[in-house]
Amino acid sequence: MKQRVLLVLILVSVQMLRAQPWTQNNAVFNPSGIPSLPFSQPRLADLDADGDFDLIIGSTAGAPVYFRNDGTVSNPHFAACPALFATIDQLDAEMGVFYDIDADGDPDFISGGFTGLNLFINNGTAASPLFEKVPAFFNGLNVGQLPVPDIADIDNDGDGDLVVGFSESGLLRLYINTGTGAVAAFSESMAFDIGDVGLYAYPVFCDLDADGDQDLICGRDGHNLWLFENTGTPQLAQWTINNGFFGDIGANTYWNSPGFADLNNDGTFDLVFGTADGPLHYYINTGTPALANWTVNNTLFGGVLDPGGASNPFLFDFDNDGDLDLLTGSQLGNIYFYENTGSAAGPAWQENSSYFASIDHSIYSAVTAGDVDADGLPDLIVGDLNGKLFFHRNTGFGFEWITTVLQNIQLSGWSSPRLVDIDADGDLDIVAGEENGKLNLIKNAGSPETAVWVHIPNFFGTFDIGSNCVPAPVDLDFDGDIDLLCGGSFGDLAYLQNTNGVYTQNNMVIIGLDGNQNAAPCFGDLDGDGDPDLVLGEYSGVFSYFRNDFLFVDVPDQNKALTLARAFPNPCSDQLKLSIQLSDTKNVELTVLSSDGKMIRQQTIYADQNELITVILETSGWNKGVYLIKLRTAENEETLKVIRW
Repeated sequence: MKQRVLLVLILVSVQMLRAQPWTQNNAVFNPSGIPSLPFSQPRLADLDADGDFDLIIGSTAGAPVYFRNDGTVSNPHFAACPALFATIDQLDAEMGVFYDIDADGDPDFISGGFTGLNLFINNGTAASPLFEKVPAFFNGLNVGQLPVPDIADIDNDGDGDLVVGFSESGLLRLYINTGTGAVAAFSESMAFDIGDVGLYAYPVFCDLDADGDQDLICGRDGHNLWLFENTGTPQLAQWTINNGFFGDIGANTYWNSPGFADLNNDGTFDLVFGTADGPLHYYINTGTPALANWTVNNTLFGGVLDPGGASNPFLFDFDNDGDLDLLTGSQLGNIYFYENTGSAAGPAWQENSSYFASIDHSIYSAVTAGDVDADGLPDLIVGDLNGKLFFHRNTGFGFEWITTVLQNIQLSGWSSPRLVDIDADGDLDIVAGEENGKLNLIKNAGSPETAVWVHIPNFFGTFDIGSNCVPAPVDLDFDGDIDLLCGGSFGDLAYLQNTNGVYTQNNMVIIGLDGNQNAAPCFGDLDGDGDPDLVLGEYSGVFSYFRNDFLFVDVPDQNKALTLARAFPNPCSDQLKLSIQLSDTKNVELTVLSSDGKMIRQQTIYADQNELITVILETSGWNKGVYLIKLRTAENEETLKVIRW
């Protein structure tokens, strides 16, 4: 009883609190567990001295991220180990390379960042590195900001030579090590320009053809990968460009940053490369060192959904197969479609890049779907940075942009529309956020077949999330009307609860939820348990998934003769427990109704004054869905909605 008194003290005006413990599980959108980091730069090195390759990802998002290989040499599996680079300033180390530059038997770290080139000596061990910065080690080298380094013994003299890719120019410059194995020395006087790839050169050394000398592979600002094949000798390098070596690998991505390692232990180097939009791409060399054959592998690093930036998701059964598909806008304005090839309770996503290829407006697009003209086909409403809304009618053979529809609607910028019947009149309305942080209703004052759009800017009162409001319609309190969860540019989340058409902010149901920059929420039942789960888009482009482990908790009202204290678990599977308390001695009629009004069960319960009664309902025979439990005395009635999954 102490817990119930506490709830009353906190929530005196509330009849029922519906608490949602949100459980984050991003494996839905990233089965491999490898994050999609902007301008990702992967490197592979054995940093725990166990004989297999570990993964390090550098990016513009911060310091490098370390993933230890806890699998095998032939079958790697990567687990996050966040502590390794925790003490390294992200300005010093956007990315780097590992090499034993002081010849003491453990890997050191040579990094490139906003502060230029930096050396971090390993003062730990080969199995447990501890990197400490050596100030001014590369002073005198004119490499600019954000240089990309790699190191290898190019002249076969026993020490590591340095190559640097220049961000500003795309130049590749080789610095010969004029020191010794234990004391390295680099200077502009022993620098040689290898080539120019245009902008943002990402070089890496690798003896790709197994001829005993180091070749140079380079990514750049643009498509493809460039191979500078070393056609000289181990002592005297000579570089020859071979741009056909990788075929069309990387042709559809930007800022490709390569890394090489034999990840399947077959004697050839495999390719992992990062991109501007973040996901890692893995190609196994199924050929020979002399004749490579690159075969894509989407298992090890695959499964990351990322449209490149500013994801703005919307869940909808677009192909009418009984499960939810994923549509999203993006920073560059494209609309991405990820078909759910799994099931309603276990989604698996497959990108269909051609589905909406013809739809392209301004940057920072947002998309919503629904049957606007009541012809049985889902249409699209698209917003963009300019604050306009665009209607694309589904013809059954593609999408037709109807330029006369919504042409007079102008929001402040970054329009984020959602189609929903907000007023329950049988047709779809548009709820749209905008750049100034406010919400708008574009009401359909016509019919389901012929929409007439009327802009009602103050429908949601004075609510303002600050900037870049993105709404998500949802009945989160299960009272039969549409509530709204809104995201904002600073990661803010705000829940607007609809009570008889009045929207009041109530963030208690989203306690524990945090968004990232440009939080863009949407809801859909992704685990098949009957309640709405949450998907968040963000500025980086990736998606976060929060499973809704729904629980109804009733707060006693001391002014009522009947009080329902608790229903648990909710959602239920085989059994539901009801706790009922009466302020007077009464008979209570208990009725269970399905969502279509059919009576499932009815019984009478007798309880004494202030007695707490537990009623156990066997629910294994119920179909999956929402049920109403009504408890009635002679004076009043309580209704609870529960879910059977």
